[in-house]
Amino acid sequence: MTQKEILLNIKKIDEQLKKIQPNEKLKNYNSGEIVHQKQLLFHKCQKRNRWVFGGNRSGKTECGAVEMVWLARGIHPYRKNKPNIEAWVVSLSTQVQRDVAQAKVLSYLNKSWIYDICMLSGRKDNALMGVIDYILVKNVFGGLSRIGFKSCDQGREKFQGTSLDYVWFDEEPPYDIYQECRMRILDKSGEIFGTMTPLKGLTWVYDEIYLNKNNDENIWYEQMEWLDNPYLKKEEIDALTASMSTDELDARRYGKFTASGGMVYPEFDENVNVIEPFSVPHEWYDTISIDPGLNNPLSAHWYAVDYDNNIYVIAEHFEAKKGIEYHANMIKAISKKLDWPTKNGKIYALIDSAANQRTLASQKSVTELFYDYEIAVNPNVNKDLFSGIQRVKTYLKNAKGESKLFIFKTCTNLIREFKSYFWSNSDAPIKKDDHSLDELRYYIMSRPENVKPKPQKSIIQKDKERLYKKIKYTNKMY
Repeated sequence: MTQKEILLNIKKIDEQLKKIQPNEKLKNYNSGEIVHQKQLLFHKCQKRNRWVFGGNRSGKTECGAVEMVWLARGIHPYRKNKPNIEAWVVSLSTQVQRDVAQAKVLSYLNKSWIYDICMLSGRKDNALMGVIDYILVKNVFGGLSRIGFKSCDQGREKFQGTSLDYVWFDEEPPYDIYQECRMRILDKSGEIFGTMTPLKGLTWVYDEIYLNKNNDENIWYEQMEWLDNPYLKKEEIDALTASMSTDELDARRYGKFTASGGMVYPEFDENVNVIEPFSVPHEWYDTISIDPGLNNPLSAHWYAVDYDNNIYVIAEHFEAKKGIEYHANMIKAISKKLDWPTKNGKIYALIDSAANQRTLASQKSVTELFYDYEIAVNPNVNKDLFSGIQRVKTYLKNAKGESKLFIFKTCTNLIREFKSYFWSNSDAPIKKDDHSLDELRYYIMSRPENVKPKPQKSIIQKDKERLYKKIKYTNKMY
């Protein structure tokens, strides 16, 4: 939706709301001086598969409940509203449903907005104490919306057969139930949103949503931590932080996925190190770095450095099961688009020293084959793993807490590898999906430490220096 459409939508909804009894809790949600900015990011996002990974008490369930009520009432301020929607709220168990999601939804619904409640157990005149099957909600367009409540302990079969507009997962569901719910929204072009604390480790949510391994353009996520919640007191945050281990804090405070060995690069912050692409000055262009692969992906990135020694990763080529000629042509095509410099008609790049080896399939090495296709690769790189990791860490965050490494968001494979790189129990990184990170290390290790590149001098500056030296020399003569 455009900004104009959003404003018109808000105005229309405000007019409708004046005619109905207000719910003070819903009316006051993020409407005063104190605003939970990340909740608003979630509500404003137009993607069809949205997730919030948040610590306990970060405000994630609150925004899920408000989203569901807005949609059911037809009063969502940032989306095109539908009349008479069909939706599910999915919890891990009926007890969790009753105590968390169900209670939150009821807290934002006026009794006058509820047409009927069907109970699985308990009485509908005291729905908070029982387990709800579904709620019929009066939609502002004149009809009824149905919010059904499901629990994962019912099994996948209980999630079959219904066409839905929306599904809200409150905490992480089993994969088969997630897939079944995706089928339920198919014919209505519906949407999924989820709010969860990642306590189960590297599950399907980590692969499909957080890493977005399939590069699904409909997927979006945000991470919430305690400090993002403006309603939590600092002393309360400090007390809870002091009582937890590092691994517990990663999941329960920061909403981060964790593995037994921990992340190799916990310094990587997608909100800081990943940036929108911009037009990079040609004088910043530095070099290309390549990790070769035939059956494995070949990874290549284009690196630029500004005058403050900040590194920018500005382009990416990442593909598997292709020959050297194909990769060389792709590298040349991307370089031409960037207007990347050449020398003697060749593009220069760093490459893994393994490229010097000849294989049974070819009489030439990968290095020689690239040269034949006008890519002059230098295999003399420093491959020391642990010193390389430490150097990368200093660029992600130095001793002053500053970031010196910035990645264009179009370099999706490098970003994914940063998020999925973990230590094994043997104190070495798990050797999986690290092709981009390897050539990043080669590049960073090729740079002198703490050396600030000098800007190129203009013709006027050079002429001034020449005249100054001439005057100096003349004065010495006399």
